[in-house]
Amino acid sequence: MQSAATRTHHSRLPLAFGLALLLTACAQMPSTGPDLDEVQKKTVAASIQLVDVDDSTARALLANRRPNLFSDSLGSPAGRAALIGSGDALEVSIWESPPATLFGGGVTDTRAPSSTRAVTFPEQTVDRDGFISIPFAGRIRAAGLSPQAVEAEVASRLKGKANQPEVLVRLTRNVSSTVTIVGEVTNSVRMPLTSGGERLLDALAAAGGVRQPVNKMTVQITRGDSFHALPLDLVIRDPRQNVPLMPGDVITALFQPLSFTAMGATGKNEEVNFEAQGITLAQALARSGGLLDARSSPQGVFVFRLESKQALKWPAQPVLTTPDGLVPVVYRFDLRDPRSFFVMQSFPMSNKDVLYVSNAPAAELQKFLNLVFSVAFPVLNTIQLSR
Repeated sequence: MQSAATRTHHSRLPLAFGLALLLTACAQMPSTGPDLDEVQKKTVAASIQLVDVDDSTARALLANRRPNLFSDSLGSPAGRAALIGSGDALEVSIWESPPATLFGGGVTDTRAPSSTRAVTFPEQTVDRDGFISIPFAGRIRAAGLSPQAVEAEVASRLKGKANQPEVLVRLTRNVSSTVTIVGEVTNSVRMPLTSGGERLLDALAAAGGVRQPVNKMTVQITRGDSFHALPLDLVIRDPRQNVPLMPGDVITALFQPLSFTAMGATGKNEEVNFEAQGITLAQALARSGGLLDARSSPQGVFVFRLESKQALKWPAQPVLTTPDGLVPVVYRFDLRDPRSFFVMQSFPMSNKDVLYVSNAPAAELQKFLNLVFSVAFPVLNTIQLSR
């Protein structure tokens, strides 16, 4: 028979083993991410900017987010669309008063007084140098001029040669004053511009409209060496952004769904798309299922972002930046403060943000206790059976 000391020793072995297992398990206790203290300590240690967001911070970020409006950068008046360019086709008609006419063989114009005679020359294309040729008038520069200016030049050249000449120049084929519409449109087209002064939405309509929901579309106008982009929804809501187009403009309809990633103690851990005009943190929390009552820490709502260096006055100096000049930032919100709910309504989310909600200390304690009981009960049962 075993002595009492031997039985006691043997009964302690499972207990010691259980405690060792418990300590190992505690070190490996699962978690969805860092808790509030870990985020604070490790961001400071890594020289990452940790910013407590208040109303002034949200206002500063909003001020930096003001889009470059089309009305500010592309709001030049229309009118150049009527100018002639190389490759355009022109029809030139000249009227003279009889009996002496320079251009014989003309037909009588019954609508004009004094039985004037008119001759219409064959359609001709403006050459690469920008000229057309008119008999007895020579080479006439047309590129860069309006039809009315070409009429005046032809009439001036024929003065003293033709009898009271009247000239009409008609643009029959417009290939130089055009805009190109591409991207997420029904039909990519090249649209000629007229003296009416077509605008941005006219071009989109000519292309059959966009193929994606309007609130998820961005419109980009490329003019010369620069380009400018705005959400299509903003262009529709603000008539000033429906700017007149210029020859050579390229309009691109872009379907670029923006998104943020929700992680931690939220109702949904997933990537969430949002509209081109943007959303606020309040909307982002709602779309990610809100905070979980049983797990989340209202003090531990964080937005991880790469921000431009000029966005704010950064608290940590010197400012750490990525190779492309962006600043790693963690924005922190304390939802125990009722004012934070107003701040959330104006805090703008950015594309590729990470929204993270940490676990509350009570949730970590509950996980620890559950782990203790799951390990301790089998060990205690083993001790009881060994006695």
